[in-house]
Amino acid sequence: MKHLISISLALATLATLALASPTLLAATAVEDGNRTQTIHIGNLGEPNDLDPHIADSTQTSAIIQALFEGLVTYDPETCEPRPGVAEKWEASPDGLTWTFHLRANARWSNGDPVTARDFVYSFRRILMPGLAAEYASMFYVLKNAEPLYTGKLAPDAPDQLGARAADDHTLILTLEHPAPYLPAMLCHTAWLPVHRATIEKFGKPDQRGTPWTRPGNMVSNGPFTLAEWKPNQLIRVEKNETYWDAPNVRLRAAIFYPVENEDTEERMFRAGQLHVTATLPISKIAVYKKDTTGVFDPAPYLSTYFYRFNTAKKPFDDARVRRALAMAIDRERLVKYVTRGGQLPAGHLCPPDTAGFTATANLPSDPAAARQLLADAGYPGGKNFPRVEILYNTNESHRQIAEAIQQMWRRELGIDAGLCNQEFKVFNDTLRNGDYQIARFGWVGDYIDPSTFMDIMTSDSGNNQTGWKNAEYDRLIAEARRAPDPRRRYECYQRCEQILVDECPIAPIYFYVRDNLVATSVQGWHGNLLDVHPLKYVWLGSLRSQIPNPEIPNPK
Repeated sequence: MKHLISISLALATLATLALASPTLLAATAVEDGNRTQTIHIGNLGEPNDLDPHIADSTQTSAIIQALFEGLVTYDPETCEPRPGVAEKWEASPDGLTWTFHLRANARWSNGDPVTARDFVYSFRRILMPGLAAEYASMFYVLKNAEPLYTGKLAPDAPDQLGARAADDHTLILTLEHPAPYLPAMLCHTAWLPVHRATIEKFGKPDQRGTPWTRPGNMVSNGPFTLAEWKPNQLIRVEKNETYWDAPNVRLRAAIFYPVENEDTEERMFRAGQLHVTATLPISKIAVYKKDTTGVFDPAPYLSTYFYRFNTAKKPFDDARVRRALAMAIDRERLVKYVTRGGQLPAGHLCPPDTAGFTATANLPSDPAAARQLLADAGYPGGKNFPRVEILYNTNESHRQIAEAIQQMWRRELGIDAGLCNQEFKVFNDTLRNGDYQIARFGWVGDYIDPSTFMDIMTSDSGNNQTGWKNAEYDRLIAEARRAPDPRRRYECYQRCEQILVDECPIAPIYFYVRDNLVATSVQGWHGNLLDVHPLKYVWLGSLRSQIPNPEIPNPK
């Protein structure tokens, strides 16, 4: 899933005042939150919407997964699938039919029962072409999902989809091919159910942006309900008393803040305004590495940072140009001197050892070869190369990375690249509309399997957004989906990674490490590969310390 990085002036001012004069506040938000079981979370950017079927980032999904629950949910420590609305399930011997048994006591927040028909409706909805859901292709595992979405089957033939309700509490999914990783895939936001009557009260099922996702309108089935949404300020969710497992949910509320500025977020944390940050400024990483309070605990993260090339725009329609720019990036130097958080240089898309898969293809950093490729493309020494622009969503770390790459391209290739930043919602629309040349991007695995990375570059993936299409790549992905065993599937992925290295629709840069801050009072929040933290398992205890080592200076 996409990884993004406005906060109101009032919040920033509050954090500064609290640092300058702690006596101004009787208690910090964190201290009050610990007492009332209200967690305060920095969440990077404003959500595009709270509709599960069009969520566009991991941060948006974090809010949605507090509001809705699917057939299965993530284990908070291992990210393995755990029972959600479905209390159990089984697969047929051939792996093509999966039967899910739903809880009789699962309820929507308005008291309606959650039924198998709700899931059938929701799966049909995300496959409506008019919704233009980025994750529609994830549903191609279901029988007839692809022809329904692409129009090969008539829109009035949804009953042919491989999802049917045998009764209110029995959902049967029929697959196009065996998919042993199906339960893990079902944890993803795209597979969450929506309440049909609510959707259709406020618009058409395939209509984006209707007010059904607003406080007072939303009907959800997760451990929390939507209580407040102040755009660019905060989103507040409160415990859902109709949730089937409500007695075991200890938090009373969670408040998410769209803080795009890393320094502001870190100051808010030290001022006791946040329990959890989404990021950590690069300038503070070295200092926090010396911290002994436990608020900083870097963890491996199944995610890749890369640059996209818009292959529909010249000169990026030429693979030689794309490879030249990608090979002129010194990834080793970038992670050592710029990001400095323990990231690993990336020469391919899928992080190493993802469910046992490690790509053998590797895109080297080779300025001499890059210069030759650029010359072969008709731009020797960068002569006559058009001025290009690197687009990134507003964030200090993205800016520093872009500046470093800008310098590398100027030094090694004689290319002049400008920089442009946009607030995340605008940035995301720009990518979806293809109105860019080069753009930073981060992809977080949706489940622990290489398919969650490899599938995003197919021609029909809503998450591709590069304009790049390759028939052989698509064929290999289709073959991998039908492969009888992991060995054959991984062979297909090896060839796909080589195609990506040869054609470079993307320039892989590094594999992430999760660098953020978590208050010592936060319990049940575990570092894990997908950086998912189901709030139903989280609670707040006593605060040992919110201020780390004294070496961290107060902001001037």
